[in-house]
Amino acid sequence: MEIRELRVFSAVAEEGSVSAAGRKLHLSQSAVSQTIQSLERQLGVQLLIRGVGGVTLTGAGTVLLREARILITQFDRALAAVTGQAAASAAPLQVGVPLELPPGLLPRALAEMGASFPQSRADIRHASSSAQLKALEAGELDLALMRERPADPDYDAVLAVEEALGVILSADRAAELAGPTGVRLHQLAGLDWVAFARSEAPCWHDQISATLRSHGIIRPGPEGENGGYPLIAEVKLASVAGGHAFALAPPGWSGTPPVEDLRAGSLPGGVTWSPLVGNPLVRRTWAVWAAAATRRDLAALVAALDLTAR
Repeated sequence: MEIRELRVFSAVAEEGSVSAAGRKLHLSQSAVSQTIQSLERQLGVQLLIRGVGGVTLTGAGTVLLREARILITQFDRALAAVTGQAAASAAPLQVGVPLELPPGLLPRALAEMGASFPQSRADIRHASSSAQLKALEAGELDLALMRERPADPDYDAVLAVEEALGVILSADRAAELAGPTGVRLHQLAGLDWVAFARSEAPCWHDQISATLRSHGIIRPGPEGENGGYPLIAEVKLASVAGGHAFALAPPGWSGTPPVEDLRAGSLPGGVTWSPLVGNPLVRRTWAVWAAAATRRDLAALVAALDLTAR
């Protein structure tokens, strides 16, 4: 009987179902079921009663849960003592982030990691998704916050944040297009999209382009689909001010200088932000790391970033 099996059993007992435990542990439902069946074979007893509404513990299962919690706590305490000591001499975690990220996301996650690993530090590097993936491949990053989830089995990923994008327009153009609940995407037809370079995040760029085209918007910015603009505030704001282009940004978008909340009207005069009706464009940022990574402080940081666990 392994500590991993006890963790799976405890998760099923505490969550009340195999599927919920799988989501919590990032395991498939079949993997969780197989682990429980293996435990029951090893012990020669039934641990769970499976029903339509979930699972309930048998008498043997109740005893095992009590003992498993003690063993898991002791194991984690011993592991934290050893790895916490090792972290004091470990190199800082190298973390890549995109230029635009919700301002509180990473500081909160780093604070949570620091609670368990107070000696750990992180060095932050701003880079595009493509550049971060190359850095991961070269071993130059421990964790990348990317707009795309790699399909490569050498990497694991969790969803860190989802942001419904709105539109930045000149004030005159917004007055013309915006209704009580915002701007409908098809109303932007005829305007140029102030696009980031496709090379920065090809899949995400293509996803936006396809959605725009499906709403009759076929004109990227002057540099074309394979060019685009850097994702900095000055470029976005200057490009839309003339009324012939639009840019995309989440409601809490901040640039340089920071714009704390676009809904609060804190943009420069002549430029405004509006929501897109129906949220047709949702930007996702994934925390990605090498599947073979073994650092415990990295695991703690990943857990703190996991949107599905919050």
